[in-house]
Amino acid sequence: MGDGNPIISMHGIVKKFGGVVALNDVDLAAYPGEVLAIVGDNGAGKSTLIKILTGVYQPTEGRIELDQKPFEMSNHSDAIENGIDAVYQNLAIADHLTPAENLFLGAELTKSFAGIELLDNKTMKEQAIRVLKDRLGVQLKSMDVPTESLSGGQRQAVAIARAVRHDDLRVLVMDEPTAALGPQETARTLDLIKTLKTQGLAVIVISHSLDDVFEISDRIHVQRRGQCAGVVKTAETTNEEVLGMIVGTKTAA
Repeated sequence: MGDGNPIISMHGIVKKFGGVVALNDVDLAAYPGEVLAIVGDNGAGKSTLIKILTGVYQPTEGRIELDQKPFEMSNHSDAIENGIDAVYQNLAIADHLTPAENLFLGAELTKSFAGIELLDNKTMKEQAIRVLKDRLGVQLKSMDVPTESLSGGQRQAVAIARAVRHDDLRVLVMDEPTAALGPQETARTLDLIKTLKTQGLAVIVISHSLDDVFEISDRIHVQRRGQCAGVVKTAETTNEEVLGMIVGTKTAA
C-alpha cells in the first residue's frame, strides 16, 4: 500500500482541448495491493485523467511510467495489453447477452467442427463461472439469462469479471462503481473492490461518495480545477478535510 514502487505513475500531465486546459501538471501513482480514490467536483479533471491512464487520450505534455520505465499508449488496447483496464459507469454491457457472452465479448472462444469455426459456448460459460467465483466470490443463480435481468450489483460484477478475466491485469480503474446502486448492492460492490485489492491489483476508484471512499481506499487523490489539490492517506484524514480540499478551503498537509 504505497510502499515499494508504483505499478504505474504519471508525471506532469497536461491535457489541452483546443484552448481549454483540462489537466495542468498532474502527478499520480498507483501501487499494487492498494485502492486509490480520485475525488473532485464535476469538471475537476477526474475523467480526463483516467482516460489518459487507460490510453483513451494521449497527454499534451508529461510522461507515464510503467514499472518505472517510460510507457506510451496509442489507444485503450495498448493499455489492456499491458495490464491496465477500466470499468466505466455505463458498464458497456450488452443487455441481451448472457453473462458469459459479455465476459468474452469481442474475444470469443471458438472450436473447430468439421472444418467450421464455431463459438465454444461451453468453455466460455465454464470460464465465466470460474472467474466470477474465484476472483470475485460471486455465484449467479443462472448463467443462461440475459444480463439485463440481473441486479445492478450483479451487472457490476459481470463488468469487473470481464476485466479481471485477463490473468495479466494489474491496474483496474473503476468510474463511479456504486452509482445508482442501493445500499445492499453498494456494500457488495465495495466488497468486490476489497477482494481485488487482496489479489495485489492496483485499484483506482473515481467516486462522488466520500462514505464509499473512506470505506475502501488507502489513499485519496483530490482533483480541483484540473490540478491535483493533494494526495492524503485515508487513515490520516477526515471527511471534512477532503471536502475542504475539493472546494479549495484546505490544502493537503
